[in-house]
Amino acid sequence: MRLLSTISLFLLFFEISTFGQTDPEAVKILDKFADKATKAPSVSMKFSLITINQTDNTKDTLEGSVIISKDKYNLELPDNTVWFNGETSWSYLSAENEVTITKADKKDNSFQSRPSLIFSLYKKGYKSRLIENKADSYIIDLYPEDIKNELVRVRLYIGKPTLNLISLEYKRKDGVIIILKVNDYDLKEKPGPETFIFQPGNFKGVEINDMR
Repeated sequence: MRLLSTISLFLLFFEISTFGQTDPEAVKILDKFADKATKAPSVSMKFSLITINQTDNTKDTLEGSVIISKDKYNLELPDNTVWFNGETSWSYLSAENEVTITKADKKDNSFQSRPSLIFSLYKKGYKSRLIENKADSYIIDLYPEDIKNELVRVRLYIGKPTLNLISLEYKRKDGVIIILKVNDYDLKEKPGPETFIFQPGNFKGVEINDMR
């Protein structure tokens, strides 16, 4: 569940990077933000993922990191690591010392199968608004046009002048708030192909489930 929630959040994050139509100033900022990310050799982040449930007053925090380079990515969470080289995905569960291998479906335009497409999935179903133009950051809210959407709003904090992501707040109708707090944001890393491929030699006794 943590893996699915994290992947869904990253998909949302990049989808909203350029989609708004209602506030020209917000769109301008988001366009520049996304353009800078897509032109970089990779997008690398270390983050804290905070989940707050206002219904039962619980709070959960986990640390993780992700690096995305075109149609490749590597996502690391405390109990799960995923490598994807554009063709094949390896999902490793550390507690079970088990890796599951799957093949990408190129017809699936999701983060899991085609990470590069997330930068072009914009202008779909959201309105944007520049809430505040601060000295060191922009605060932008995004609202779903579909009233059946589970989201109430998404709030982005984008740093100035470097256009780095500071945080992303995802508020749902069920009282759950998910906050992605970015501790390190880097567009300079040039990862080699091995970054996105599972290396079985590094995991002694690993059980391999090949689902291709």
